Amino acid sequence: MEKGGDGLQTGAPPKQGRFTDPRQNFMILSVCAKLNEIYEQGCKFNWTKPDRCPRCNSVRLWGHGYVRAYFDGFSQGLLLRRFRCPDCGCIIRMKPKGYFRRFQAPIHTIRSCLIRHISGKKWHDALSKSRQRHWLSALKRKASAYFSLNVELCAAFDRLIKIGLIPVSRGI
Repeated sequence: MEKGGDGLQTGAPPKQGRFTDPRQNFMILSVCAKLNEIYEQGCKFNWTKPDRCPRCNSVRLWGHGYVRAYFDGFSQGLLLRRFRCPDCGCIIRMKPKGYFRRFQAPIHTIRSCLIRHISGKKWHDALSKSRQRHWLSALKRKASAYFSLNVELCAAFDRLIKIGLIPVSRGI
């Protein structure tokens, strides 16, 4: 490694440390799992370990503990398994299929609530109205950002999922 005139090191990749962006070393894998089984079994739930690291294809994955995640219908957080790749530092979190990242409600519930309201019916009684309004306003915003202003919202929801976006998240 060479030192520049200002004392900074050049030519070396940035070190992984406590001041790096943790989202760069984090990955979520959706797996087929039933929430009730995860809830009942806790740490004893048999999570399927990935064959390889999704980032670097290393076969060396280590268990990296559990993290609590909250889902609708459960009074406490469910323990989701994590794995760590020692080669690239990637942390892989397992998540049940059918849920958007950082959302507690299943995708089908979100979609059905939105369709219900768009078709002229009242909001679903089982969920908070403010939460459902949040989903609708985020969908409208994202649909207008990615598609034309007169796009049908249900179609926009499906198209946004197809292109890999979360249709009801605030981020564009």
